Amino acid sequence: MFIFTDMKIKKLYFALVFIFISFLNLHSKPYVIIVSFDGFRWDYLNRNITPNLNEILNDGVHALSLRPSFPSKTFPNHISILTGMYPDNHGIISNNIKNIFNGKRYRIGNNKSVTEPEWYQGEFFWETAERNGIKTASYFWPGSEISDTLRSPNKVKPYEHNFPFINRIDTVVSWLKLPIQERPQFITLYFHETDSKGHDFGTESDEINEAIALVDSLAGYLFKQIQELPIKDSVNILFVSDHGMQNIDKNKIVNVEELISQYKYDLVDSGPLMQIFPNSENDKENIYAELKRNEKHFKAYLKNELPDYYHFGKHPLIAPIVLIADYEAYLVNNRISKRNYDLSAATHGYAKDHINMHGIFIANGPAFNKGMKTGTIWNIDIYPLLCELFKITPRSNIDGKIDRIRFILNNE
Repeated sequence: MFIFTDMKIKKLYFALVFIFISFLNLHSKPYVIIVSFDGFRWDYLNRNITPNLNEILNDGVHALSLRPSFPSKTFPNHISILTGMYPDNHGIISNNIKNIFNGKRYRIGNNKSVTEPEWYQGEFFWETAERNGIKTASYFWPGSEISDTLRSPNKVKPYEHNFPFINRIDTVVSWLKLPIQERPQFITLYFHETDSKGHDFGTESDEINEAIALVDSLAGYLFKQIQELPIKDSVNILFVSDHGMQNIDKNKIVNVEELISQYKYDLVDSGPLMQIFPNSENDKENIYAELKRNEKHFKAYLKNELPDYYHFGKHPLIAPIVLIADYEAYLVNNRISKRNYDLSAATHGYAKDHINMHGIFIANGPAFNKGMKTGTIWNIDIYPLLCELFKITPRSNIDGKIDRIRFILNNE
């Protein structure tokens, strides 16, 4: 026989209230999937080969373009999207970084360096979310494989370049079918196809059009799978890209090493951005003077003299001398030159204000306005947008501003 005292009744009452509130919290939070189509240029949507994305954007929010941060490269911009910070502040200043203090290198494609927490100085949205009790998952995203489990998503898929695209989507959908206590509410998903084909064949090729059509079909497949879920009315999807793409003018290729061969230095990177680490202060002065005398198809800057509009130059790992190629130009070293300038057909990394460096932004779901077209959105504003969606407080040190992007949200 059970005897219920007042104390037991109170404890039972509070336990039931706690369970009820927890249940409401689980059901009241939205679901957000952010999908990146790497290198999907802002105007690829205008080629009449993207029926699925066009249907999705017509029912949601479509920005004219998504402005990247400088340099308009893959890792820096994926991380700007999910930290709300310029590369100068989140630390991934390029796809290839040299730490002059300890000699370590960060390179995309290097499975060890991309997992090392020391490189990532911003807080990813999945970190902010998990601190607020929101479960997260990543099916590929630069930075998601960070080895510090306190900083990684709850579920992480290590990057496999050739892993079938449909299987990626099927896994994401399976996550959304998990029991509610295990189900992630924020998910990232990544596809490389438009970037790869843009680099290899150029922005006007049949191959890039095939890649555009392919990722459009993936968007349609994902959207259809979401519509078949019981939680479909709670799911928001964002389609973004990290940067655009521009064909290279082979008449604007500059071998930088030919200009400064008499000095001692270390070069980092090639393409639209190159950094030079002189061996001495004397070498620095001479190299800079020589580059300024031969400044054709590029601009040479001392680190502390980079124009403010780049938001680039304060981070301690940026080289003393920075070269920025003119639009369509390409900076190379002797190694690339010896391969007879065996370059990609197209590239990215140029200043963020060149429109062909811009990507796409499409948002669809209950949190967003319907049938809204707007101007250019900045990628650093997506992190505070995500915080607003989940009603959580963003980090105070970000560069993004919710006031620039809040208007796309459905306030009903």
